Amino acid sequence: QVQLVESGGGLVQAGGSLRLSCAASGRTVSSYTMGWFRQAPGKEREFVAAISRSGGYTYYADSVKGRFTISRDNANNTVYLQMNSLKPEDTANYYCAADRSSVIQRLQLGYEYWGQGTQVTVSV
Repeated sequence: QVQLVESGGGLVQAGGSLRLSCAASGRTVSSYTMGWFRQAPGKEREFVAAISRSGGYTYYADSVKGRFTISRDNANNTVYLQMNSLKPEDTANYYCAADRSSVIQRLQLGYEYWGQGTQVTVSV
């Protein structure tokens, strides 16, 4: 079992950048495919990005492609989400998730472990 803790959220102006971190404990993060999801007020949680166990493959939602970058540092048991050119519609609570399978996917049901989330607010 793995425990996930997100950090790095905050308030930023449109066009700005933030880097989210997801620190894993309990088991090495290299055993998991990792994903980031987000949930805006009044909306369902949605897929943002995913990365393979080795970091060699990534997958993004169309809404963030070209602006967000997912990466991982298996030696430090941490996964990152670099967010650039932020827009007000990126405002949401961002969650890190871990999937024991080797398949990169966007389906929430495929992820067994979840963090508590970190809030990102983008002002106009």
